[in-house]
Amino acid sequence: MIDRGLEPDFPAAAIAQARHLKEPAVDAVPDQRHLPWCSIDNDDSRDLDQLTVAEVARDGSTRVLIAIADVDVLVAKDSPLDDHAQKNTTSVYTPSQIFPMLPERLSTDLTSLNPDEDRIAVVISFVVDRKGAVSAGEVGRAVVRNRAKLAYNSVAAWLESGDRMPREMAEAPGVAEQVRLQDEIASRLRTRRHEAGALDLASNETRAVVKDGRVSELQRDEKNRAKELIEDFMIAANGTTARYLEDKGLHSIRRVVRTPKRWDRIQVLALEAGDRLPNEPDPKALSDFLTRRRQADPLRFPDLSLSVVKLLGRGEYILTRAGEDEGHFGLAVTDYVHSTAPNRRYPDLITQRLLKAAVAGKSSPYTAGELESLATHCTRQEDAAEKVERQMRKSAAALLLSSRIGDRFDAIVTGASDKGTWVRTFDPPAEGRVVRGFDGMDVGERVTVRLAQTDVARGFIDFVRG
Repeated sequence: MIDRGLEPDFPAAAIAQARHLKEPAVDAVPDQRHLPWCSIDNDDSRDLDQLTVAEVARDGSTRVLIAIADVDVLVAKDSPLDDHAQKNTTSVYTPSQIFPMLPERLSTDLTSLNPDEDRIAVVISFVVDRKGAVSAGEVGRAVVRNRAKLAYNSVAAWLESGDRMPREMAEAPGVAEQVRLQDEIASRLRTRRHEAGALDLASNETRAVVKDGRVSELQRDEKNRAKELIEDFMIAANGTTARYLEDKGLHSIRRVVRTPKRWDRIQVLALEAGDRLPNEPDPKALSDFLTRRRQADPLRFPDLSLSVVKLLGRGEYILTRAGEDEGHFGLAVTDYVHSTAPNRRYPDLITQRLLKAAVAGKSSPYTAGELESLATHCTRQEDAAEKVERQMRKSAAALLLSSRIGDRFDAIVTGASDKGTWVRTFDPPAEGRVVRGFDGMDVGERVTVRLAQTDVARGFIDFVRG
């Protein structure tokens, strides 16, 4: 982390500030504690950034409310805590340790929307009609109370089967009906986005399982209905936030994925699958192609998804002045900010301050120049954090594979450039470099490789072809 310009430890001034913080008074904030709010997150998540609830209108439309932890109320701009958060811009997640952007006294306590605690939140709301269109976005502040801390896997299992209701859900009146309603609304949102060209990609991220200090396996992080529910709501909330700031005439930091630079290679992948894409990048055409491939070959679809993700290129933060639109290719939207995770992402904290200024009718707390500089810095630090996380995942994978030198593995090419050729094995799902026999390899190609060596400390896994 230090080598990549990140601070693994909190400065003394930030620690001192966190130690003396007290819960903010809630008396002057509108009260929404009566609503059946709930959180859905990872099983082991302790930094709860958002709660959700929905209400049905007479015309069949629904209003979705998303409560975002008000981090700014305790982390003032330019304070020691803010300086450290701005330095790293994100929490860093490694197999053995989490390096949070904010001290745990905040991120897992005072600014976390923990169950049965009164918390101040920034509430983003929007209307979803029968066809999944989003409108009537509003932003405000409220006191909220989490009625049930739910987990993705157990909620998804319940949604799929109808039985084995999570205990936390069963003990919270009205929450089960809420989750059913939210799942139905999310399905409408998802269908609408895919019709507009949003890409339906499968994840190939892995998580190292560490038991008693040893890496026991690598698990794929797979989608499920509960994860999709939250993803769909957060995308809608982030779009609503962008439009709200636009309507208020405030500049913002947008999250964008620009037009793919290697569209020609994506076209080749389509041809190899017996399909065809237009000569110019077209998110709707790519979305339709991916839908067809998911249906035709679901077992190999994650491999195709991985190739497309690599060829699309990285997302980045940019300054967007009021009146401008840049667009997010992968989500098929032209207005998108990060706003829903201020405990672990600094761009979301920036957006929260912009929202609170807009709600209060005040001027922006940031100049356009400051936002532009912060956007560049956040992109750079996010890249640094991802490299640290990727290196640690590779170290964990190298440790797991260190006893299998000489074994052969089926793999897919995930990168091919002057800097090297990279493959991901299928079982276990580990990525490494091809150090011999890589001539002619390109992204998306399926190959057989043999494990040549591992270097756990450096996170190196070296393969040779054949």
